[in-house]
Amino acid sequence: MADSSKKMQIVFASAECAPFVKTGGLGDVAGSLPAALVRAGAEVIVMVPKYATIKDEYKAQMEHFSDFYVSLGWRNEYCGLEKLEHDGVTYMFIDNERYFARDYPYGFFDDGERFAFFSKAITESLQHLPAGFECDILHCNDWQTALAPVFLREFYQGLPLYDRVKTVFSIHNVAFQGQFSDTVMEDILGVAHIPAAASQLRCDACSINYMLGALRYADAITTVSPTYANEIQTPEFGEGLDGVLRERSYALQGILNGIDVAGFDPATDKRIAANYTVEDRSGKAVCKAKLQEELGLEVRDDRPLMVMVTRLTRQKGMDLVMYALDRILAGGVQVAVLGTGDRDYEDGLRYFQDKYPGTMAARIEFDPALSQRMYAAADMFLMPSKFEPCGLSQIIAMRYGTLPIVRETGGLKDTVIPYNEFTGEGTGFSFSNFNGDEMGDAVFRAARLFWDNRDAWNQLVTQAMSQDFSWTRSADKYLDLYFFMHPEIERPAAVVDEPEAVAEPVAAEAEPAAPLNEPAAADVPKAEEKPVEPEPAKAEPEVKAEVVPKAEAEVKPAAKPAAKKTTTRKTTAKKATTTKAAAAKTTAAKATTTRKRTTAAAKKAAEAEGAPEVKAEVAEAKPAAKAPAKTAAKKTTTKAATTKAAAKPAAKTTTRKRSTTKAKKDTTKTATPKAEAKVEEKPAVKAEPAPKAAEVKAETKATRKAEAKPEPAKETPVSPAAPAEKKAPSKKTSVRKATATRKRR
Repeated sequence: MADSSKKMQIVFASAECAPFVKTGGLGDVAGSLPAALVRAGAEVIVMVPKYATIKDEYKAQMEHFSDFYVSLGWRNEYCGLEKLEHDGVTYMFIDNERYFARDYPYGFFDDGERFAFFSKAITESLQHLPAGFECDILHCNDWQTALAPVFLREFYQGLPLYDRVKTVFSIHNVAFQGQFSDTVMEDILGVAHIPAAASQLRCDACSINYMLGALRYADAITTVSPTYANEIQTPEFGEGLDGVLRERSYALQGILNGIDVAGFDPATDKRIAANYTVEDRSGKAVCKAKLQEELGLEVRDDRPLMVMVTRLTRQKGMDLVMYALDRILAGGVQVAVLGTGDRDYEDGLRYFQDKYPGTMAARIEFDPALSQRMYAAADMFLMPSKFEPCGLSQIIAMRYGTLPIVRETGGLKDTVIPYNEFTGEGTGFSFSNFNGDEMGDAVFRAARLFWDNRDAWNQLVTQAMSQDFSWTRSADKYLDLYFFMHPEIERPAAVVDEPEAVAEPVAAEAEPAAPLNEPAAADVPKAEEKPVEPEPAKAEPEVKAEVVPKAEAEVKPAAKPAAKKTTTRKTTAKKATTTKAAAAKTTAAKATTTRKRTTAAAKKAAEAEGAPEVKAEVAEAKPAAKAPAKTAAKKTTTKAATTKAAAKPAAKTTTRKRSTTKAKKDTTKTATPKAEAKVEEKPAVKAEPAPKAAEVKAETKATRKAEAKPEPAKETPVSPAAPAEKKAPSKKTSVRKATATRKRR
C-alpha cells in the first residue's frame, strides 16, 4: 500500500556541481536537476567532493555536520561532511584534504584511488544523514561515482538502513569510463577476494573498469538523450561497453537534459549588449552589430553570422570544419569560433582568420562571458559533432534565437527539428553523415534561407525560441523512474495526476471506461462501430453528433462487466435518456434511436430489475441485431424505402422511419425539453425524401402490425454479457410502446 506521508528521498552524487565546481556538462546537470526535483516535491541531498578550488564565499557558508572513517583496502581514511543549503537544495561536501585539496578536480596519477574513496564515502555517509532522511534512491553520475553501487551491494546489502536503497547510474559520456590497473582491486577496493565483484569489474587481463561495475550492479541505467541510449548499444558508439549495455537494455533509458531557463534568458541576461524577447527581437540586431565590432568583423546585417563555442577536438567535428571552412567563408558567411583544444585545430583557425580578415574571427581562449555574447548575437550556431550524448550549446543557442546547424547524432538529433521548406516546420538545420561536404551544404541551406526568405527565417527563429527545454520536464521523467522503483511511495498528485485530474471531468460521461479497462481496450472500437455502421442515410449526421456519445456511455458498462463505475454511469445515462425521452420519439427515423430513447415506463421496469445490461441491450439492440448476415440488407433499406423485399427487421426499420412525419407534430407538442425538440426536428425532416402518401399509410399499418408482435429473436444476440432472463423487459418495452403509438395516432 502506498505511503502518502513519505516523500521520495534522493541522494544525488556527482564529481562536479555548478556553481561550486564545473568543468563540463555534468556540472550543469548536477547544479540544475536536483533543484528541479525539489520543486517537484522530492527531498534531495547532493554529494560533491570538497575541492580546494571551491570559492571561499561558499566555503564560509558550510557547516561541519559529521565526520567518520572510511575503509579503503587496508586504509582508514578520514571523511568529513560539510553541509550547505543553497537554493532549497542540501549539499553535503565530502571533505578529505589528501584527496581533494588540489588545484583541479581531475587528471592526477591517483584518480583511481581518489574516486574509489569518494564512492565508498558516499555509501558510508548514508548512515550519517540528517534526522528523518532515509535514502530511497542513490543516483550516481559518470565513472567517478560508479563504484558506489558495487560497494553498496558487496559491503552494505542486508543492513536494515540499506535495504530500501535503489541505485540509478547516469552515463553522461560513455567515452570516459575510469579504467585502471587491476592491482587496485585488492589494494584499494578490497574486492579481489569476492569472485563475483572481481569478474564483473574486469575489462581485460590486467585492467578493471569502474563504469563497467556500475552498469552491472545498478538497478537502473540512464543516459542523457533517447538517441544516445540507442547509439551506445552499438560497437560504433559503445566504446567497448556496447555488449553489457545490450544485455541490460531493459534497464536503460535516455532522458534529455534541460537548461536553466532563468539563467539563459535573453530578456533578462545582463551579460549581453541588449535584451530581447521572442515577440520583440530588435535587441538581437544590436547584439550582432556590437559583436561584429568587438571581433573585428565587418558590421553588416545582410551577412549571416555563424559561431562555434566548443572544445577544439575531433569529437566536436573540427575535422569537418577545417575541410569546409574555406568554402563557407568564400561564400559570404561570417564565422566566429571560441574555444581551446588540439593545437592543429587552433593553428588552422588562426590561418583562416588571417586569410579572411573581416569575415573570420578566432578566439583561442576560454571566456564564458564572450560565449554568452556570441550565443545572443549570432544568426547560426554550428555543432557538427561526431557524437554528442546530449549537448547544451544547441539548446542555449535556440533559447537566444540562434538557429543550430547540427549533425544528426545523440542529443543533437533529439533536440533540433530540421527545417522543412514545404511545411515551415523546424527549429534548425541538420545533416546525417560525418562528412564535410554535407556539413557545408547544410550551412548554405541556412544561409540561402537567411538571404532569400527572411519571413520564413524569422518564423523558424520564433519556433526555436518557443521550445521548452526547462529542467521541469526532465525532472518529471526522472521522478517517473524513481517512483517506478519505489511503488510503495505515493507520488504527489500535483506531479503525476495533474493531466488526468483535468481531463476526468470533461470525459466523465463519454470515455470513463477506457482507462479502467485497459486489457479490454481492443473491444472499444467494436462497441463504437455498431452504432456507426448503418450511417449512410442522410438523416444521420446531426443525430449522430448528439446521440451517439450518450449511447456509448450506456453501452460500455455492459460490454465491460468489470467496470466499477457502472452505477454512476447508469445514473448519468438515466438522466440523459429521461430528459430526451419525448424528444427521442421525434427522431424515430432510426430504429436504433427509437430503442435508445425508450419510454419512461420501460426504463423503470428495467431499473427495477437492477439491469444495466438490459439498458445496454436496448440501446444497442438494433445496430447489433442484424448480425453480419443482414448488414447489407439493413444498409439498403436505410438508403431507400422501396426495397420492401428485404428481411423483416429491415422492412420494419424503414416503416418506422417513414411513420415519423405524422408522429412528429404530436410529439413535438408534448416534448418537455423544447430546445432539444427543435434541434432534433431538422434531422427528422431531412430524413424524409418526400414519401408518397400511399406509402406512408401502407407503412403505418405495417408498423402497427409489427409493433404488436414481441421481438425476442432480435434482442437475444445483442449483448453476450446480458443473461437470458433479462429478455422480459424488452417485451414490455415493445408492448407499451405499441400502446403509446396507437394512442398518439
